[in-house]
Amino acid sequence: MVLKLERIYTKPADLNGYRILVDRLWPRGISKINAHLDEWYKNIGPSTELRKWFNHDPEKFAEFKTKYLAELNRNSDLADFLQLVKTHLATENVILLYGAKDEAHNQAVILAELIKEKLGL
Repeated sequence: MVLKLERIYTKPADLNGYRILVDRLWPRGISKINAHLDEWYKNIGPSTELRKWFNHDPEKFAEFKTKYLAELNRNSDLADFLQLVKTHLATENVILLYGAKDEAHNQAVILAELIKEKLGL
C-alpha cells in the first residue's frame, strides 16, 4: 500500500484509503462531511508557536523542518500515530491531509518523510 499527501482544499483526488488530517487547526471553510476524513490527528501537527513562526515562508522551511522534527521527537502521540499509519498501510493506502497552499513546504511533507523512515517504506 502507499502513503500519499493531499491538500484538503482540493476536491478529494483519492477516497480509496484511510484519510488523516494532520493539521492542528481545523481548515477554514471545510465541513466535516466534505473532508471525507477517517481521522483528525491534530496533536501531530506543529505547535501553534512553531506554525506562527514559520508562517508558510519557504525560506524558513529547512529550519522549520528541524524544529518540527524536534517537536515530533518529544511528542508522546508520535508512537500511536506511527502505529495507526502502519496498521492501515497493511491493508490500504494512507492519505495525509493538510491545509497549506504550498504543497512542497508544509508539515505533511516532513511527516511523510518521517513515517517512511520510521516504518522502512
